[in-house]
Amino acid sequence: MSVTRNEKLAAQVLIVEDEPDHAEVMSDALRKPGHVCTVVHTVPEALEELRLGAFDVIVTDLRMPASGGVEVTGIGKVAPDGADAGLRVLEAARAKQPGAEVVLVTAHGDVPTARAAFKLGVYDFIQKPLDLEVFRNLINRAAETVLLRHQNDTLKDELDNASFAGIVAQSEPMRRILRTVKTVAASNIPVLITGESGTGKELIAAAVHRNSRRASGRYVAFNCAGQSETLLEDALFGHVRGAFTGADKERSGVFEYADGGTLFLDEIGDMPMTMQAKLLRVLESGEVIRLGSNEARHTDVRFVSATNRDLKAMCSAGTFREDLYFRIKGTHVHIPALRERREDIPALVNFAVDRFAAEMARSPAEMVVPSVTDAAMMRLTAYGWPGNVRQLLNVVQNMVVMCLGEERAHGQAAVLDLRHIPEDVRSDSAADEMDAAPSSDASGASLAGTSLEQIEKRAIRETLRLTAGNREQAAKLLGIGERTLYRKLKEYGLR
Repeated sequence: MSVTRNEKLAAQVLIVEDEPDHAEVMSDALRKPGHVCTVVHTVPEALEELRLGAFDVIVTDLRMPASGGVEVTGIGKVAPDGADAGLRVLEAARAKQPGAEVVLVTAHGDVPTARAAFKLGVYDFIQKPLDLEVFRNLINRAAETVLLRHQNDTLKDELDNASFAGIVAQSEPMRRILRTVKTVAASNIPVLITGESGTGKELIAAAVHRNSRRASGRYVAFNCAGQSETLLEDALFGHVRGAFTGADKERSGVFEYADGGTLFLDEIGDMPMTMQAKLLRVLESGEVIRLGSNEARHTDVRFVSATNRDLKAMCSAGTFREDLYFRIKGTHVHIPALRERREDIPALVNFAVDRFAAEMARSPAEMVVPSVTDAAMMRLTAYGWPGNVRQLLNVVQNMVVMCLGEERAHGQAAVLDLRHIPEDVRSDSAADEMDAAPSSDASGASLAGTSLEQIEKRAIRETLRLTAGNREQAAKLLGIGERTLYRKLKEYGLR
């Protein structure tokens, strides 16, 4: 596997250099190949960036003037700057950013110390005065190393996740969910899946079944919403002949039908209280009693449930049984809303385009897969998606139908552009529905107590990553003017 120069690495680079002029020269040298640089001048500032940001390459001077120890949130007491300042940054990088590569900048007399730094995992070192071409090539190689490692990890994940058809997991929260599913699938522990409507809870439930020892058995899905108590009891447990008017023959319920396999009850939070007690009894005993019968029938099912409600709050309000809640919550999987994992949107769009193009093709030989313009992808990524993945799939299906209809009728190129996006998604007001101030970042860490400056800096940095360093596109996605973005880049030391 190789990485070509035209792939625009756009690596996130942290430069730690106490002399502002030298730092500016280094950042300018790295900006030309497309890298996004954050510049700081002290060890405490560097450690704060390592705690809050995400970097591919860290460039640090080995020696910096002493500035005294500083307490840094989440890290503890920071050693003073000085002769081993770069080693302190290196140690922190290994702890906080293990996937990043570190390059030490040294004077001639520091070479023995720099070589000793290899034991701590430094990628390489370069001597002052810097040859900017050599420096740029070194950082490019380090960035390529990180990218190739990421590509290999992604490929491994894709191979490992081959059985998770239809689940797009580019973001770390979704990858973490799939790892959890793999871990618990082999057991019989109940799984409770929560999340907003349309996030894909049923796909996760099906993945639990497909990766379990019960994969050869039945997978039965049943939605509890909108069911009266009598109909719900009949559907779950079945009835005998004559149990009620119209019951002219016996019928098994979904528990019996799923015997030996997996039963998925969706919208379990909508179940009436009296039915909750009956469900709890079945889950504890493994026995069902059909309506109109006194005979208990043993069943063996893997139980998976889902809801878009807050069951814990419902328990406090007395509308959901606490004993049932703890019974079904063997493992809890929460699927974040699509607006909280925007890294997945481009991959979901491409997945949907391929899927719907294949559905519209008269034959495999005639299949036309439209491309997606950058402007359209940016608008789709910026939208808030209140209906989550389900809404996105419906929108992309509509776009593909309209685009391929134009291609067939008028011979236009099969390109999905802004004009194919429905008006409510395309409009600026719709894009503003993105809830741009979530309570946590992509890693799930709380943003409480983080300064607005750091949040804004992180948003700019990640948007530049998304647009491969294109400032014009980044400004559009952030909803600000390009001049404003340029001013903030200078203000925050970003290049």
